[in-house]
Amino acid sequence: MKKNILVLVAVLVFGASNAQEVKFGVKGGMNVSDFIGKTDGADFKSRVGFNVGGFIAIKFSEQFTLQPEVLFSEQGAKLDNLEDVIVNLYEDGNAKFKLSYINIPIMFKCYIDEKFNLEFGPQIGFLTSAKIAVKLNDYNQTVSKDAKDFFESIDLGLNVGAGYDFTEHISAGIRYNLGLSNIAKTEDGDPSKVRNSVFSLSAGYRF
Repeated sequence: MKKNILVLVAVLVFGASNAQEVKFGVKGGMNVSDFIGKTDGADFKSRVGFNVGGFIAIKFSEQFTLQPEVLFSEQGAKLDNLEDVIVNLYEDGNAKFKLSYINIPIMFKCYIDEKFNLEFGPQIGFLTSAKIAVKLNDYNQTVSKDAKDFFESIDLGLNVGAGYDFTEHISAGIRYNLGLSNIAKTEDGDPSKVRNSVFSLSAGYRF
């Protein structure tokens, strides 16, 4: 891990030194997240959260820009019917999985014209918190529990998206993050493989 980070830093330093233009910016927006994969029969539903952070836009030419970002991201999913996954549970209820990450995407942006761009790139995420909130409808009560020990601390993913520059400073974009890692800590023989799936809408400002 340490070696990979040093290589990444070296690439960014080299890129910045050969760039036509380097600009800093901030961005934020909405997430619609879910769990996908082998979820052992659980029918997860999407959860709405937010993302916020900063970026560096390293412009190499009129067509190509490298954009590393650091984002705080609320993710997770919902279970609307606990009876589907907990045998012999006779109470009607639901659960919310509230995960928070510090994500570091490295995006390669290709401008189709002066304002519109397509983007793709890898992402590494560091889990900062994880909670499960369970509500039993008959009792109208919600119980929340820390669940960080049930999830892996690092998540790897791949991003694809598109963006539009309204002005030199203001932009907006849509992005999809496909998780590549199993984020659930499982025991030997457990076939469950849970991955993150996140759609994001965001607006940005370049200084």
